[in-house]
Amino acid sequence: MTEKLNEAFQPEHLEVLDESESHRGHAGWREGGQTHFRIVIKAPSFASMNRIARHRAVHTALTPDLVARIHALSLDITT
Repeated sequence: MTEKLNEAFQPEHLEVLDESESHRGHAGWREGGQTHFRIVIKAPSFASMNRIARHRAVHTALTPDLVARIHALSLDITT
C-alpha cells in the first residue's frame, strides 16, 4: 500500500497502519491481520478535490483487487 500511495500522490506525510489486532473477534477479522487499516496521508495533489474525490483517488491508487481483500479502510486525508 505504501508504495502505491507514494507513487500516486508523492505525499508529504504517509502512515499505513494495520489496526487489525484491535478488531480481533469483529466482523471481517482474520488470523494474521491485514484486514483493518488506517491510512494517514497529506499531499498537495488532494487540494483541488472534495472529500469524496479524495477517497475515490486513494481507492483507485490501491487498486480494486487490494481494496477487496481489506475488510475496513479508514482514511485521514489532508493537503
